[in-house]
Amino acid sequence: MSTLTPPQPAPSPAPEPSPARRPKPARLSLADVIRTGGSGLRSRPMRVFLSALGIAIGIAAMIGVVGISTSSQEELSRKLAALGTNLLTAEPGQSFTGEQAHLPDDAVRMARAVPEMESVSAIGKTDAKVYRNDRVPPQETGGLSVYAARTDLPDTVGIEVTGGRWLNAANTKYPAVVLGSRTAQQLGIDEAGPDAQVWLGDRWFTVIGLLAPNELAPELDSAALVGWPAAERELGFDGYPTTVYTRAEEAAVTDVQEILGATVNPESPNEVEVSRPSDALAAKQATDDALSGLLLGLGAVALLVGGVGVANTMVISVLERRAEIGLRRSLGATRGQIRTQFLCESLLLSALGGVGGVALGIAVTTGYAGYQGWPTVVPLWAMAGGVGATLIIGGLAGFYPAVRAARLPPTEALAAA
Repeated sequence: MSTLTPPQPAPSPAPEPSPARRPKPARLSLADVIRTGGSGLRSRPMRVFLSALGIAIGIAAMIGVVGISTSSQEELSRKLAALGTNLLTAEPGQSFTGEQAHLPDDAVRMARAVPEMESVSAIGKTDAKVYRNDRVPPQETGGLSVYAARTDLPDTVGIEVTGGRWLNAANTKYPAVVLGSRTAQQLGIDEAGPDAQVWLGDRWFTVIGLLAPNELAPELDSAALVGWPAAERELGFDGYPTTVYTRAEEAAVTDVQEILGATVNPESPNEVEVSRPSDALAAKQATDDALSGLLLGLGAVALLVGGVGVANTMVISVLERRAEIGLRRSLGATRGQIRTQFLCESLLLSALGGVGGVALGIAVTTGYAGYQGWPTVVPLWAMAGGVGATLIIGGLAGFYPAVRAARLPPTEALAAA
């Protein structure tokens, strides 16, 4: 007789295993990124140096151009502050018939009548020539001119006497002469005094003074200046001034410039040429600025070439370090971390060149400004802009190599290595 067994409950299905959680990749801190990027640069120092040198040359050229140009402008501002921008000159032009005009003999007196005028003086060109001695052929003038000068000329023009003394009421009637800087150099006169004699107007004149170069009145640098009475008596001077120098109040310079021609020559104001010497210096500075723009362009080209060098270095680095890339990817490094590593290397390489270029540009500016006797000025924006430009160049140059490195599959990188 069979025994009935009770039915057994069906076994419950085994629980399905939970899917394995993929471990999150470790995050790299900024210090880790910089340390990793720096180790890649330290492994090939010569290549890094040459690539950074290309960046440095471009930045140094740009910093040097900006620094030298700014130092030159600062020197110009300093000179104009010392010499003044309120000096105006009036010279005779041409008459309606095309002949050389001349200013009235009382032009100085009429100019002094202007209320806004601070000081007025004048010089008058003579037909005499000056030579080192009486044996020099008459045709060898050397481009030197002889002028009659008033005793108040230094106060108006800002003349500096470097040796001896200026003309005064006691010696303007006698054969005494003051030489401009270029005239003294060309004639070989180093010191003023009784023993310094020059042949002027077919007789000997004693050199009583030597002048420093004058930026606002460069015509005086190549001049020999004698007293007004002595020029009339000894040199046949007609007494007409050829250049009237005036100092006006700073606030009224423009207004005085407009009326100066009619003031010194009321009968023929159109025959007077009025100029402001400081404008010539400013125009020269504008010319220098145009040249600086050209040099800045050349510096930008050099910087671009340096950026190409950085890109080339990083592309070669990716090709040479495929084994490292594959190993790091196999150990869990993400594409983003690989991309960040190579981009960081490119930025560090460019920053190294940028900082070196800024230092080199400052050194060049300091050396050149010191040689010229200028104040050294390197704008802060130029230094910051130089470093910023290198980082932009580094980022652009390293972007493609970084992306290429991140896209390398681990197995392919290890196999290719």
